[in-house]
Amino acid sequence: MNKIGIDLGGTKIEGILTDEKYQTIQRKRIPTNQYYGYDSILDSIKNLILELTHESDEKFSIGICTPGALSLNSGLIKNSNTQCLIGKDLRNDLQNILHHDVLIENDANCFALAEARLGAGKTLNLVFGVIMGTGVGGGIIIDGKIYHGRTNIAGEWGHHCLHDEGNSCYCGNRGCVETYISGPALEKNWSRLSNLNQSLPEIIQNKDNPNFVNWKKTFLHNFGLSLANVIDILDPDMIVLGGGVSNIDFLYDEGKNFVYEKVFSDTIDTPIVKNKLGDSAGVFGACLL
Repeated sequence: MNKIGIDLGGTKIEGILTDEKYQTIQRKRIPTNQYYGYDSILDSIKNLILELTHESDEKFSIGICTPGALSLNSGLIKNSNTQCLIGKDLRNDLQNILHHDVLIENDANCFALAEARLGAGKTLNLVFGVIMGTGVGGGIIIDGKIYHGRTNIAGEWGHHCLHDEGNSCYCGNRGCVETYISGPALEKNWSRLSNLNQSLPEIIQNKDNPNFVNWKKTFLHNFGLSLANVIDILDPDMIVLGGGVSNIDFLYDEGKNFVYEKVFSDTIDTPIVKNKLGDSAGVFGACLL
């Protein structure tokens, strides 16, 4: 049976058709155009799937990688940065349109699954996949399967409390990891220190600025404390970093050392590595569902 994976992002929808061994048969990206609304997104996904399959009579499965989480109680989308999806029954709506079973997972779980099965964590038993981008999320893969937890929030390290009475978070709590080491949080802290409004790649190239040392030290301290807490609880075989922040090279040497310094163990060698699948992880993770 062939596999269809759909990565539903805020700016683009990517679709891929693979064979049983996850070799690509066909692939296409289209704009999300979320400003046209929810029904437009449904139509785009339907048309993309029809285009991917129109030259093949082979049966196929469908997996969808989506921003936001699925409510365990209602099955509706929540906490999505594609706001027109919030409160929608995406899975059932797609099944009614496509007349086909559909599986849905959030983007962090799909990323982690793809890296554990096909990417950097291949052959390992317990992989923690990290998304560090506009937000901070994560997925736990045990023996090649997503671990969801009792209430479907396993891996949500972006919302554990890093600093009591710290930065306010949209979730209603304070001190969440996401408010310190997401891309926007890092840019906000840089602006506070330097009075410059720069993107993260621009900040990294601005090493001669006298504020860079303090900015970097604070970043690494929070990065180290955040992942050390994860290692203390999970003790994974590998941590794989993804998202735009994962492109910062010093996370894999200096950053790793900051993590190791805070782990509750006299021996620590947990690999902290960059992803291998890049922005393809989501769409392959959807196929793997």
